Amino acid sequence: PTAIALAGNAFVTEKQASATEEITEIGLKNWTNASSIISTYFRVKQTGMLHLAVKARVPSGSSKIKLSVNGTSFNVDVTGAGSKVYFVGSVNIATEGYVKVDLQGVSKTGSNFAEVTEIMIGGAAAGAGLVYANDAANYYWSRRGPSCHLNYTLPAGNAEYFYSELMVPAGQDVPGSYFMANGFGEGYFGIQVKSATERWVLFSVWDPAVGQGITSLVRKGTDVVAQRFGGEGTGGQSYLVYNWKAGTTYKFLTKAVPVGAGSTVYTSWFFATETGDWKLMATWSRPNITTYLTHFHGFLENFYDDAGYTERKALWSNQWVRLAGGEWKEITQFKFSVDATGNNKQRMDFDGGMEDQKFYLRNGGFFSNSGIPGTVFTKNATTVPPAINFNNLP
Repeated sequence: PTAIALAGNAFVTEKQASATEEITEIGLKNWTNASSIISTYFRVKQTGMLHLAVKARVPSGSSKIKLSVNGTSFNVDVTGAGSKVYFVGSVNIATEGYVKVDLQGVSKTGSNFAEVTEIMIGGAAAGAGLVYANDAANYYWSRRGPSCHLNYTLPAGNAEYFYSELMVPAGQDVPGSYFMANGFGEGYFGIQVKSATERWVLFSVWDPAVGQGITSLVRKGTDVVAQRFGGEGTGGQSYLVYNWKAGTTYKFLTKAVPVGAGSTVYTSWFFATETGDWKLMATWSRPNITTYLTHFHGFLENFYDDAGYTERKALWSNQWVRLAGGEWKEITQFKFSVDATGNNKQRMDFDGGMEDQKFYLRNGGFFSNSGIPGTVFTKNATTVPPAINFNNLP
């Protein structure tokens, strides 16, 4: 049998505000609430019988737990503080794709239903081509889910401005989502759902290599917060708390100009559709680099590991480059790519392509119709460049 570790493949998918359940680096802990549902996901390539077992221990007393898959439920009696494998039952898997196994507490005599570390699977459906997170060092990333990217084909010449538009469809604006519109060689610019009540517009520029100075703030817009950031690299971060809406298209403009003394200044503006004006995000100066804009890209990521079971999607459109001489060049092509989580087959719920002449990315939610990294998509040119009065920009 194959052991699917809950630490990398499970989520508390139904949880009341007061519930204590959590997925930790060893699996499901503090399972006390009978209304909570814990879902474990894996992707099968083969069809046929799937045999299921669960590896669990009960800290005190005895419990009855329910395991459900594809509409079939099984009750299992578990007892004993030592970890044991309990055979659950078998189901027939008729189609290739992701399978979800739900756990729910039925009854208990102790404080916890059980601590569960693994769902064990066997049978024909668990044969060759099985996909699940099995790299324990990267379970945090596999639970976040795969990030996907739009890598645009750029025209020749010095790109002074990148312009693009982005729309998040209704219902796709789930907490933990970063919809990144204007990515460039040294930073990012896009919109985030920080929580159920807070949304950001975010513009970040990385620092150069260690020992080559740091990116510094030149100016910032009204109500914009500017600060240093750390974590995945370091740099300057500017964000505007702004209640952007799903279903509304927003515009993004980014500029880079090399200046004297071997540095480059980067500026981004966000077009607030609700008020019809361009808002300055910030201007950042990065030392030890002399460049215009390069590597124009967009991406979609989830930054909350506990939200990796939710799907999100956005549409990117009307991408343009304005050369240093003032000429607009339209972007009509991108190559789809994914991050290490996708490339290493820890997760396969990634997709990118074209819909109504707009580019889209989607990830999360364990959908089964994956996109193919490396695929190139080309849309029709509109030939109508953005109408921007650069002299009036804040």
